[in-house]
Amino acid sequence: MKSPVSVLALAAWLLSAPALADLKVFACEPEWAALAGELGGARVEAVAAVTGAQDVHYIQARPSLIARVRNADLVVCTGADLEVAWLPLLLRQANNPRVQPGQTGFLAAADFVTLLEIPVAVDRAGGDIHPFGNPHIQTDPRNILPVAVELSARLGAIDPDGAAEYARLLEDFRVRWQQALERWQARAAALAGMEVVVHHNSWIYMNAWLGLDQLGSLEAKPGVPPSAGHLAALLAQIGSHNPRAIVRAAYQSARPSEWLSGRAGIPALVLPHTVGAVEGADDLFAVYEVMLDRLEGVAP
Repeated sequence: MKSPVSVLALAAWLLSAPALADLKVFACEPEWAALAGELGGARVEAVAAVTGAQDVHYIQARPSLIARVRNADLVVCTGADLEVAWLPLLLRQANNPRVQPGQTGFLAAADFVTLLEIPVAVDRAGGDIHPFGNPHIQTDPRNILPVAVELSARLGAIDPDGAAEYARLLEDFRVRWQQALERWQARAAALAGMEVVVHHNSWIYMNAWLGLDQLGSLEAKPGVPPSAGHLAALLAQIGSHNPRAIVRAAYQSARPSEWLSGRAGIPALVLPHTVGAVEGADDLFAVYEVMLDRLEGVAP
């Protein structure tokens, strides 16, 4: 039997301990987990299915992820079929009616921005083609705020007691994000027109934001590993241009970009595609700061 002293001590500890988060958010990608943290504060516990070092196209529907979705109040993913290889299985196995597509508890970020590269026809012979458009929307920071507005509304709908707090946090985020966008736009002016080569065609939103000119991709077809023949042809193709960088994500093999870098004399850059992808990209704001820092380092 517990003594009165130990019971009182336990009660005091429980009263002084921080309250558990009211709302559990399962995010497919780190950028959306980070955004949920910005907008939810202490009322939200947000976890991501992947890290910045993983390729979100190829994730296993592990039991631990199924358990998290089963207990989630809100699932936030990019959508546009980016997670088609594993998210439907997670949702089915979790059997959580609150977070199924079409419910308030499921948010696809791509539904709230303008998608680029929507194919006229889908033919798998062309590689990893996304039928709804290119899903890598997070590489343009201008796409974050529309998603934030919708995410905040979902948080308030699911947790009405916290609606006022979510509205306050959204306004605080909006002000800070707009101020950051103005700083980034001023820096972006010096990058306009800079030519780049990419590993995978996942940077088109960044290119549109910064005005970069993408000369080609190390992958002849999206999602198909670079071949020696294609790399040789790409080397010949860029000979009449002046590309400043070969861009890849942290999870992609360094060998193809290093091969081209060594022969063409072009720097090979690893840019942050999400939170935690490279050193220093520790939060949502830092992703774009580091992105600009690295591109400015190779600019003319």
